[in-house]
Amino acid sequence: MELYISNMTESYATEILNWSYAPPYDFYNNELSQEGLDELVNNQYLAVIDQDENLIGFYCIGQSAQVPKGNEFGVYEKRMVDIGLGVRPDLTGKGFGSEFFKYILGEIQGMTNLSTFRLTVAKFNKRAIRLYENFGFKEENDFCTERAEFITMVRGN
Repeated sequence: MELYISNMTESYATEILNWSYAPPYDFYNNELSQEGLDELVNNQYLAVIDQDENLIGFYCIGQSAQVPKGNEFGVYEKRMVDIGLGVRPDLTGKGFGSEFFKYILGEIQGMTNLSTFRLTVAKFNKRAIRLYENFGFKEENDFCTERAEFITMVRGN
């Protein structure tokens, strides 16, 4: 599968907000709302599409990739590139994550001069944690919100 980056459109954003993950990953399900559309379209989100322009996933960098509550715990004080991402539900758990994440990392490395990257991931999401560890990310901090426990994972200096 060939992967490409596209600007986030309202159509892609609507599709993402309608994605439905099976438990326990249903934690990542969203509701279609104007606020959700605005978040995806007007911030630092990009769509990842295939050669047929089918939406495969998305990613974002910067503040959009952070869990706001983490600021109360100081987990975002160090200057790094924060990365957030999501993959279409029917593509998860099938070994596609490595190809997808490698592609996104390559794109981000090509557009930034920072060499330290950070992810925030729900602690229960062992699949994602294992994927990130395979790319050299190491757990740095943890914190809790009303909804879940999170960890930050860092790679680089």
